[in-house]
Amino acid sequence: MTWFLGLGIAGVVLLVLSLVFDGVIEGLFDGVDALDGPFDGWLSLPVIAGFVSMLGFSGAIVMGTTGLGAVGATAIGVPAGAATGWLAHRLSRALLSDTSGAAPRGEDLIGAAGSVVTAIPADGYGEVLVHLAGQPVKLAAKSPTPVPRGVEIWVEETLSQTAVSVRPVDR
Repeated sequence: MTWFLGLGIAGVVLLVLSLVFDGVIEGLFDGVDALDGPFDGWLSLPVIAGFVSMLGFSGAIVMGTTGLGAVGATAIGVPAGAATGWLAHRLSRALLSDTSGAAPRGEDLIGAAGSVVTAIPADGYGEVLVHLAGQPVKLAAKSPTPVPRGVEIWVEETLSQTAVSVRPVDR
């Protein structure tokens, strides 16, 4: 039973190491073409850690509660470990392929309301604070007319990732 508990603890330690050294084992096996295709992702630290820890802990439980011995504990622990490894593989693939949240782009700024933080001169840049995806963003701003500090503005055009063209809001 001590061997199985050791395997279970080693699996948990390996899982902690997978959080610390993310992608190390995957990086070691990147050059092996035989692992691509159906075996892609099966030699990741979370999958191996899930297999080893479930094999160890389920084997220890079987040995402690039944009289099956080491062979019976292994016979039950291997399928339990394989199921846990499969579940870890599926969960990691689901997390890696999640594309539900698209990052905001510069075009999303057009029409956004904000206020002038640093006055905008007619021939230069000032600063504005706008809200993009619920987050305040401070940008360099240019306007055809001078705009004093504190005036509410609308973004008319994105000039770059950090600069916009604005106009004052007429109320």
